[in-house]
Amino acid sequence: MSTPARKRLMRDFKRLQQDPPAGISGAPQDNNIMLWNAVIFGPDDTPWDGGTFKLTLQFTEDYPNKPPTVRFVSRMFHPNIYADGSICLDILQNQWSPIYDVAAILTSIQVHLILPLFYGDCLHYTIFYKTTTNGE
Repeated sequence: MSTPARKRLMRDFKRLQQDPPAGISGAPQDNNIMLWNAVIFGPDDTPWDGGTFKLTLQFTEDYPNKPPTVRFVSRMFHPNIYADGSICLDILQNQWSPIYDVAAILTSIQVHLILPLFYGDCLHYTIFYKTTTNGE
């Protein structure tokens, strides 16, 4: 059955295949447009440089009106990523907009690796200290 969410995800997939952002890839799992696997390559000159980080994106029929649930499958040592892989990122929570597509979500996460949030409940202070001062 083709629903608005599934049509939008097909459009997102085509766009991601035709014009992929640098350092990002993603695709739906076989026979399930609502569950995606993605990879983000660690940004240069960051503690994640050279890394390959796997994520899952779980969409509901409310997409694009509601954000997907995004989790890192790869273990991540980052001040705004929790032990279960969930990400504290405003566009995945209170700043979500239906204009965001899968490419925008993944690009935002990649940028978030470079520029983590340095305040509030999202900050894991020990990891922040170690990733910004080389643990010194």
